[in-house]
Amino acid sequence: MLDFIYYPVSFILWCWHKVFGFVFGADNAITWLLAIIFLTFTVRGIMFKPFVNQVRSMKKMQEFAPELKKIQKKYANDRQRQAMEMQKLQKEHGVNPLGSCLPMLLQIPVFIGLNWVLRAFSIQPADGSPKTENYFFDQAGVESYVHAKLFGVNIGDAIHNATMLGGQGGGWHWHVAPVAIPLMILAAILTHLTARHSAQRQNLNPESITPQTQMMQRLTMYIFPLGVLVFGAFFPIGLLVYWLANNGWTLMQQRLVYTRIDKEEAQKKAEAAEKRNSLAPRPGAKPKPGQKPVQQKKADDETAAGDGKAAGQNKPSSKAGSPHRFPQQGQRPQNGSAQKRKKPAQGGKNSGQKGSGQKRR
Repeated sequence: MLDFIYYPVSFILWCWHKVFGFVFGADNAITWLLAIIFLTFTVRGIMFKPFVNQVRSMKKMQEFAPELKKIQKKYANDRQRQAMEMQKLQKEHGVNPLGSCLPMLLQIPVFIGLNWVLRAFSIQPADGSPKTENYFFDQAGVESYVHAKLFGVNIGDAIHNATMLGGQGGGWHWHVAPVAIPLMILAAILTHLTARHSAQRQNLNPESITPQTQMMQRLTMYIFPLGVLVFGAFFPIGLLVYWLANNGWTLMQQRLVYTRIDKEEAQKKAEAAEKRNSLAPRPGAKPKPGQKPVQQKKADDETAAGDGKAAGQNKPSSKAGSPHRFPQQGQRPQNGSAQKRKKPAQGGKNSGQKGSGQKRR
């Protein structure tokens, strides 16, 4: 039913087995383990671009996380409206929440396919005849895998061969534990370090941390590594090597991608600062006629905007639309805008008449 997954996984494994078979020999366990490791690297290399998009998408979500919190608080009692507003905000910022989950979702079919392909090497036909093929591998390839041993342990064995997972000869095989347990511990440690590195990156922006985010961080940092220690007993040696290689690649990839993105952001900030400085006059240089320095121009704009706002608030209403209204007869002038009455000048016409009248008397 899942042959569309099994055949591509088997083909990649077959190619790398042929490559390393020329160096170490086709029947060597090192050849098979390196083939599994480079199968992991091949798949992760194909998913490198989606991973970079995932990191950029997560960073954008962190930038407008405060706006998401406002929407959640505003529509706390209306889940439908809250979801609509959040989708609208994500669309405006060009963020797809599913994009951050795509690399992880793509790894699940690979894990399932490799688990089945490796276990299928040991599955015998119903009639008891020798197994002659396993997808892209012929009978020689099947026998080579079945007889390949690492420190005396077959790489297809697990501590517990669960028949429900495709294992043959169910039960506990404690002779596998000395090889499987160290691999399980290393895989759990790398799982914890990978999750911890990702959590430290998210914690750089405290405003983006939500209770759901904190819960997911604890889940990936502690529960997942514990799950590797528990369920690793059901994985064959080859699958544990895949898990170890996958987590090692993820940790290295995170460091490289995060460092690259940080350098890009620092370069953009430096270019923006250089552009601002280039617009400002040099120290000691006079601005061109009619041109103000950038900082002074910005301050003048802010002052003018503030004055305009204050003038708009204090401006008296006018029915006729005239900027100056004189008070009507019997009405006091408003806001101290009364005109000063001119006093009669001394020595004027009136004063002369008055003086002459007094003289005549």
